[in-house]
Amino acid sequence: MGHGHGHSGHSDHSGHGGHGHATTDRRRLSIALGVTLLTAVLGAVGALLTGSLALLADLGHLLTDAGALVAALVAAQLATRPATMRRTYGMGRAEVLVAALNALTLVAVVLFVAVEGVARLFEPDQIPGLPLLVIGVLGLVGNVVSLAVLAGGDRSNMNLRGAMLHVLGDALGSVGVIGAAVVLMTTGWPYADTIASLFIVALILPRAVGLLREAAHVLLEGAPPGIDPEGVRDELLRVPGVVAVHDLHVWSINDRTPAMSAHLVVDEEVELHCGEASVLDRAAHALRERFGLSHTTLQIEHHAHVGHENHCG
Repeated sequence: MGHGHGHSGHSDHSGHGGHGHATTDRRRLSIALGVTLLTAVLGAVGALLTGSLALLADLGHLLTDAGALVAALVAAQLATRPATMRRTYGMGRAEVLVAALNALTLVAVVLFVAVEGVARLFEPDQIPGLPLLVIGVLGLVGNVVSLAVLAGGDRSNMNLRGAMLHVLGDALGSVGVIGAAVVLMTTGWPYADTIASLFIVALILPRAVGLLREAAHVLLEGAPPGIDPEGVRDELLRVPGVVAVHDLHVWSINDRTPAMSAHLVVDEEVELHCGEASVLDRAAHALRERFGLSHTTLQIEHHAHVGHENHCG
């Protein structure tokens, strides 16, 4: 009876294949943060000069965006730290945690806006149209610049997508402010700002909830999208010499790096150390070619050993 553990893939267990992408993403986040803070300053000046509650609400949204971008930058920096004996996967999951926090924050802001919007349907505020229009246009320009900068980053990065979602929400908010300002200036209809806010809520809430669910799936060790654990089991059973598979687990280190582990039960006649033709090599190759699983841990064992283990799956 014998045992073998096989590992295939990169030595970088944090799941970051290229530091160039990470550096570029951090630079993009920094630029977006600078633009967002500048836009927030303009919004604060406008709110102080006009006393507009709508601009104060937009300022709060901008400050939330700035906080999300700061958190995203911190997470991106932590994710570059190498693995240690205490954190064997490094800090790659910091990005997923921040994405979840960003999504939660955005959901809270959206729900607050929804509650306030419903309240204003019964008691609308009188908001000056021209200052609203000016600040709305300036805010939209800043949001568009930030989105253009972030859009060129790594779209598979959940952390970056969370930051983009915040900026997108504020861009839609600026569009709503502009539309409400135009309606106020031309018709004086007091519900324009409220209707625009509720429309933005309807657009942003599903995206925020979707990002939160995606982050939770990674944190709860769910199987990555596009990788069916049953399909992985079937592929392993096709490897000559493998008669059973147990303790099969497929998860993500972060949102971009899938990993798996499994125990392969082999025939008694199988020689465990037969070079490139070994069961271990064939199984690792099949997983890499079929599912893109390059970080795999496989244990090979005989029937006699199976009874001595507590199966986890």
